[in-house]
Amino acid sequence: MTDFIHTEVYQQLMKGGFIPAHPLALNSDLTIDEAAHRRLTRYYLASGVDGIAIGVHTTQFEIRDPQFNYYRQVLEITADELALSGKVDSLIKVAGICGPEKQALEEAEIARSLGYDLGLLSMGGLNHLSEAELLERTRKVAEIIPVFGFYLQPSVGGRILSYDFWKEFCNIPRVYAIKTAPFDRYHTLDVVRAICHSVREPEIALYTGNDDNIINDLITPYRFNVDGRIIDKRFAGGLLGHYAVWTSKSVALFHRVKEGIRRGDLDYTSLLQTAMEVTDMNAALFDVAHRFKGSIAGIHEVLKRQGLLRGTWCLSPEEKLSEGQSAEIERVIRAYPHLVDDDFIREFLANDKQS
Repeated sequence: MTDFIHTEVYQQLMKGGFIPAHPLALNSDLTIDEAAHRRLTRYYLASGVDGIAIGVHTTQFEIRDPQFNYYRQVLEITADELALSGKVDSLIKVAGICGPEKQALEEAEIARSLGYDLGLLSMGGLNHLSEAELLERTRKVAEIIPVFGFYLQPSVGGRILSYDFWKEFCNIPRVYAIKTAPFDRYHTLDVVRAICHSVREPEIALYTGNDDNIINDLITPYRFNVDGRIIDKRFAGGLLGHYAVWTSKSVALFHRVKEGIRRGDLDYTSLLQTAMEVTDMNAALFDVAHRFKGSIAGIHEVLKRQGLLRGTWCLSPEEKLSEGQSAEIERVIRAYPHLVDDDFIREFLANDKQS
């Protein structure tokens, strides 16, 4: 093990993992639909994912609200289903952690007790804290569970963080990965540069969460001169809400990119065309036209159409499909059938003994 992480998991994290942000399956009365939730986990495993992130934005932050109090339950159900797969020791198991320090430490303890490898630590909703206070919070969480950093875009509750913040963040022991999701090239570059200028650079994996730039992030090489040494860094993998749908096709595309990098024969023209298509699909899915208001409902809509969820219900009454979003989702499904995995899911459901 490497500081609480199984060696095999750590190696996969550094090599590059495909990690979907797992949605929450609900009944119409907003209780957890455990059977559907477990089936969704099995679908991801059947698609060939390298890990699962649960308790994150796509799972809905409201699972922590007192009227629901689903955090532990959702993590338990998912961990149990992963254990049943027989692949639990090789999967990258990520639990979302958020809130003020006391809440974050409690969630870290829960996640660690349930066998999760890393905590995806959000800085969202903490604008009253200084960067120094956020760093101290990170240090305390890292004492409990290894940390997967998370640069969340401001439009969904994040904040702009300085280069100096990320440089100091990288120096914290047991920070082993950072997900960049500011949806902004300048701020993404701050994180990459900070990692490369850290003495811990070889220990920290870079993951894309930029749903508007998924393929571009994965194929872009970064190079910095650090005190006379040339440091090369790439995005090792992705932890994305977009990966929660059309997953088997996204896994295949991910491996196409990784293999092309390994062999040194990436077809950039073809991949840049595909990158545009993926971004167009994501715009419909995440409801960019309405500033991401229907992002979770959009994911649910696709999964409902494919028979993996029974409805698009969300814990927040504000989280629902926006006007015209369903038509946009239909448009991109028709426009890019080669990126849609309806046939795979039909076969999966037919063969899934527990469905």
